[in-house]
Amino acid sequence: MERVPILKLGDILIISIQIDLDDQSVLALQEDLADRVVSTGARGVIIDISAVEIIDSFIGRMFATIAGMCRMLDAETVVVGMRPAVAITLVELGLSLGGVRTALNLEKGVALLDHLGDRSAPR
Repeated sequence: MERVPILKLGDILIISIQIDLDDQSVLALQEDLADRVVSTGARGVIIDISAVEIIDSFIGRMFATIAGMCRMLDAETVVVGMRPAVAITLVELGLSLGGVRTALNLEKGVALLDHLGDRSAPR
């Protein structure tokens, strides 16, 4: 099974999904990501799905699960690079991805996390 790499940029973890996801690889990603969020103290996670052409209901639900898990570990999640066909499929499957923030691209995802960090900073 091929594992999805998790890159670190400052206090943000970046996951660029470049492989066809199956149930096992998504479960492995969830476990790997939880470990990395805790070990690095990351405040944000960006999941780049620009290379993902199709998505099923299990993988869609896992994105919501990953976002919830990260929130419990004090990190926000942003999914970037969603193709229109993937968005349409998620809507048709009735998956709202509750709690998952989205941005058009990596740059906007980083800006969104920076904005969220500014709001939550102690004053």
